[in-house]
Amino acid sequence: MSDKDIGDLIPASPDYAGDTSDALADDKIFFAKEDPFDLFADWLSEALKSEPNDANAMSLGTVDADGLPNVRMVLLKHADADGFVWYTNYESAKGRELLGQGKAALCFHWKSLRRQVRVRGLVEPVSDDEADAYFQSRARDSRIGAWASEQSRPLEGRFALEARIAKYAAKYGLGHVPRPPHWSGFRLKPVEIEFWRDRPFRLHDRLVFRRENERAQWVTTRLFP
Repeated sequence: MSDKDIGDLIPASPDYAGDTSDALADDKIFFAKEDPFDLFADWLSEALKSEPNDANAMSLGTVDADGLPNVRMVLLKHADADGFVWYTNYESAKGRELLGQGKAALCFHWKSLRRQVRVRGLVEPVSDDEADAYFQSRARDSRIGAWASEQSRPLEGRFALEARIAKYAAKYGLGHVPRPPHWSGFRLKPVEIEFWRDRPFRLHDRLVFRRENERAQWVTTRLFP
């Protein structure tokens, strides 16, 4: 076991002396929004300009059949009033858990903006047409990779993966690469979306949108930090 104390690596709380946050200036915009997707679109647009990598990255939380949580990073590929969409192998751990439980949570964290968005709701597969269209938009090597990877299952070594890649590259040659039947997307239909932004001394702003179901009206609540 390492003698290094991991706690020594964790930085101290930030010094807010001379803070020039403009949070107060846009309070009227932040707290006046009636549609969470409008606010999310605004924040994502800002993050796309400021984040160094993958502003559309989000943590995806699921639970297995025993109720044990699982979390990993995935990429948001579409978002609108119908929900948040991402794609994966249905035979992977997350695919099995999503299909089995039908519920999930998401979290976007934009360090450059000191903001995060948390989402919870019900999950359903996207349509075949949606999945086909997105799959064909991917790089050809990524499409081959979707066939080659037995995601989340044991791998003997890198050579075994490269052999499978070569197998499917030869199978499809330079022609059309169809979408694997086990590869598709999910849409999370939110019943709760919380927007969080940093404020000095941990007195953060939190605004949550909740609804009973996807057809109900959103109700907003401001939360203690």
